Amino acid sequence: MKKGIHPENYRKVVFKDMSNDEIYVTRSTVEAKETIEHEGEELPLVKLEISRTSHPFYTGKTKLVDTAGRIDKFKNKYAKFKKK
Repeated sequence: MKKGIHPENYRKVVFKDMSNDEIYVTRSTVEAKETIEHEGEELPLVKLEISRTSHPFYTGKTKLVDTAGRIDKFKNKYAKFKKK
C-alpha cells in the first residue's frame, strides 16, 4: 500500500437500517451527527435507508420501501407532465 493516502481515524461506528431496524457495528471514518448506546459504549450512529439486510438483491425478496412518501412526492411532481 502507498504511504500517507489512507485515513488514520478509523473507529467503531453503528450503522442502522431504518427500514427494518437492523444494526451492525463496523470500523469507519464516516462523520456522524448522532450517537447510540451499544453494548455499554457510546458510538457514532449512521442511519441508512437500505442496507444488505433489506436490499432485494441480497434478501431475494421484492419489497417496496417508501420512506417519507418519496413515491407520492415523485408522482405529484410529475403529474403535471402526464399526457391527457
